[in-house]
Amino acid sequence: MKINLLLSILVVISYISCDKKTEISSISPENWSKRMATLNDKDSLEYGKSYLSIYSQIYSISQLKKHNLTAMIGLRNTSDTDTIYVLRAEYFDTHGHSVRNYFEHPIYLAPMETAEIVIEENDISGGTGSNFLFEWKIPDNCPEPLFEGIMSSTMGQQGLSFTTQGIRIK
Repeated sequence: MKINLLLSILVVISYISCDKKTEISSISPENWSKRMATLNDKDSLEYGKSYLSIYSQIYSISQLKKHNLTAMIGLRNTSDTDTIYVLRAEYFDTHGHSVRNYFEHPIYLAPMETAEIVIEENDISGGTGSNFLFEWKIPDNCPEPLFEGIMSSTMGQQGLSFTTQGIRIK
């Protein structure tokens, strides 16, 4: 009797755990819609584009062994007075194929504000050479936004972390 009850409980737990859906990003589209901004083409905002390298995985020992990483991408407004606008945050894989665009409309970042994108450790869709393209607009004489990546992983008692910084390409 106890064995049947134990087996029944295990079957239910297995069913429930298989039914869970994992997120591909910790940022819900609802969060981006709260930041939506409407820009007027007549606004005198400076346009820019930045590139940021990201690593969903890194090689270990050889090209045959990889470690998955969690990546946190920071979109930072470095101005203490002006609001800035991010028009696009598009994630690309190692081969240059678009994985996902994080929002469909421009978003705003208030002075000194940071928005984050988290790519979970189990999301390896970007691979070893993934990257982001960001398009943005800022007021005249406003410092450029800063885009940073922090990759990390912990395995047992060891941890690994490193950072990357975006560069302006346009």
